[in-house]
Amino acid sequence: MKVRIPFPPEIFRCTVVFLIALTFSVLAPAVGAAPQRFLVYVGTYTDHGSKGIYAYRFDSSTGKMTSLGLAAETAQPSFLAVDAGGGFLYAVNETGIFNGQTTGAVSAFAINPDTSKLSLLNQVSSRGADPAHITLDRTGKYALVSNYTSGSVAVFAVLNDGRLGEATSFVQHKGSSVNPGRQKGPHAHALALSPDNRFAVVADLGLDELLVYSFGAAKGTLGTQPQVVKTSPGAGPRHLVFSTDGRFLYVINEMQSSVAAYSYDATSGALHELQTISARPKGFSGENTAAEIELDPSGKFLFASNRGDDSIAVFAIDPRTGMLTHVETDSTGGKTPRNFAIDPTSSWLLAANQDSDDIVIFSINKKTGQLKPTGDSLQVPSPVCVKFVVGQ
Repeated sequence: MKVRIPFPPEIFRCTVVFLIALTFSVLAPAVGAAPQRFLVYVGTYTDHGSKGIYAYRFDSSTGKMTSLGLAAETAQPSFLAVDAGGGFLYAVNETGIFNGQTTGAVSAFAINPDTSKLSLLNQVSSRGADPAHITLDRTGKYALVSNYTSGSVAVFAVLNDGRLGEATSFVQHKGSSVNPGRQKGPHAHALALSPDNRFAVVADLGLDELLVYSFGAAKGTLGTQPQVVKTSPGAGPRHLVFSTDGRFLYVINEMQSSVAAYSYDATSGALHELQTISARPKGFSGENTAAEIELDPSGKFLFASNRGDDSIAVFAIDPRTGMLTHVETDSTGGKTPRNFAIDPTSSWLLAANQDSDDIVIFSINKKTGQLKPTGDSLQVPSPVCVKFVVGQ
């Protein structure tokens, strides 16, 4: 005789729910998984056939990039910044005249994630000639602009609708340094905000100085008495980036073609030089100027570009000391790599070769930092800045 064991309805229901949940957990993407496709915007110089800012779709699972065409027509959009939410893009217009005044401009755009097109929201004076760099503070409420030719820095409010408001702060650098051809006056080239948003560090190529300003995030103000850190004479500090843990700052010196590592005191904002290492490969004796410096998102490797040698130097970072060790130097496969960008997954590097009008794609070995060309490149007229959109 067969004995039937009753199967309570509630157990049956729980079993079905469990199986459904298990099925969806297998088929659905992991919660919090990084997206595989990103919008990419490229700023250009428009006096060599370009019309403005161009858009691309990048697939980080394959390293393939697809052109989406002209996103916005605008003059000399040489450097870009994207807000954390991925809704707005800001560009400096690197010109010497704007609205009849001896100044460049800053443009605010709304990003259409479906079409990749940029809609101009407004445009304001940069408060100085030839703005070369723009970054947003950690709250996204202020845009900080470095004016190269006039040697000044301006801070602009970012309004709730993405437009740029009035300047909330302005500082004018003064002085010179040892190279009469390039350092007769100040040339503020780039600015980096400290991880806690309390200090703004400006690299001034014309003064051979790093100027550490206190930053008031409540009102977007820069302090009037910056801490001044002298670089070696004729170094020409250009761009800079903080380490992922905020304990170190790395600066690329354009004229000296070197990278300097500094320890950073988050309490006082003080910088202390730890090391200066050449960005040029051994044995290269031709004319060279360094250009861009980037940290991969993992924080393990630092990359620096050379114009002249037309290469990218790779450095490993000691997480304890912040010191750099040269890994290798790779050709960018083009001419004049003014800028490059690393994708959010730390898997790919996109090198923007200004004078060969192309972007060359490299894979990154996540264990060693070594670069390998994928064989893919895209034609872009005078590319000077590459930015990924990660907030969408």
